[in-house]
Amino acid sequence: MSRTSRPSRTSRPNRTSRSGLVVRTPGGLSVRLDPRALTVVVVLLVAAGVASVLLIGTGDAEIPPADVLKTLAGNGTAFQEFIVDELRLPRVLVGLLVGASLGLGGALFQSVSRNPLGSPDVLGLSQGSTAGALVVIVLMSGSATAVTLGALVGGLLTGVAIYLLAWKRGVHGYRLVLVGIGVSAIVTAVNGYLLTKADLVDATRAVVWMTGSLNGRDWTQVWPLLGMCAVLVPLVLAGSRGLRMMEMGDDVAYALGVRVERLRMLLLVAAVLLTAGATAAAGPVSFVALTAPQLARRLTLPRRLKGAGSRPMPGPNLVPSLCMGATLLVAADWVSQRLFGADQLPVGVVTGVLGGVYLLWLLVAERRAGRI
Repeated sequence: MSRTSRPSRTSRPNRTSRSGLVVRTPGGLSVRLDPRALTVVVVLLVAAGVASVLLIGTGDAEIPPADVLKTLAGNGTAFQEFIVDELRLPRVLVGLLVGASLGLGGALFQSVSRNPLGSPDVLGLSQGSTAGALVVIVLMSGSATAVTLGALVGGLLTGVAIYLLAWKRGVHGYRLVLVGIGVSAIVTAVNGYLLTKADLVDATRAVVWMTGSLNGRDWTQVWPLLGMCAVLVPLVLAGSRGLRMMEMGDDVAYALGVRVERLRMLLLVAAVLLTAGATAAAGPVSFVALTAPQLARRLTLPRRLKGAGSRPMPGPNLVPSLCMGATLLVAADWVSQRLFGADQLPVGVVTGVLGGVYLLWLLVAERRAGRI
């Protein structure tokens, strides 16, 4: 979004430019909509909806998609309503919210650090949440609620530590990534030590949680995630204009009136909260935060900029990344259930394999382009 001069009474409220549709509000605020990005968002929302309906109908008791829609509309049988409303719908909603949170959090980290590898998986936030959960499981034998709170606190403390260690008259992208990699290595070692101190039951429980799974998720995980997203998503989108300017460099952003350090800290806090909340709800689901923003940028890249060795289009692409994360996670969960049966393969395994393949492809492409 960009603020322009107040239009005259005789000017048209909307106009089309080469870069997209410009919508003017009565207050003089203009919003530029990119048709390609808007199309990508619509397609991803439809894909997420289709995957969600298929996922709700998948399980030991198969329900056709038409019956799923009828049940969601309140016209199903008592058996179908119990299966859909009480057992499967919460799991799907948690998957959508976790995927959206990770996609948006990953986009924020990559944009602030100006590095395609600047994701929670690489920076150590997921490992920090894992450490918090392991402390509760191994040392306290805590309940599921306590494990969730421990993961949230662990992620927040790790984010604060990374920010403070990376601070030197501001936080710069390369330093944030390097500090995050170092913190990730330390926390990973701590997690391994905690596993060696656990008994067999607690160790098994911890390993299952560390894999990342949507199994057994219910409405108690849905409402906190929904509330968090309802607060943080509008806050992040409100700062998207300043974030786009920051990608041109801090000096340019300062010249354009952006309070760089204040906005950077605010967005980093939001990204840490989104990542920690998602990890607390479903465990450390791998690579969604890394791949979702990358794929969203490639899909929104104009054709004229495509070609051998071209980078994705600059800009945070926050809404496409959010939608891509949600679509990826529910689609991966559906694939895991169709191929291996319900509750047999955690979704974190599927996203880890797919994300690892994508990361290797990305590194090869960057090497061929001469950028690494």
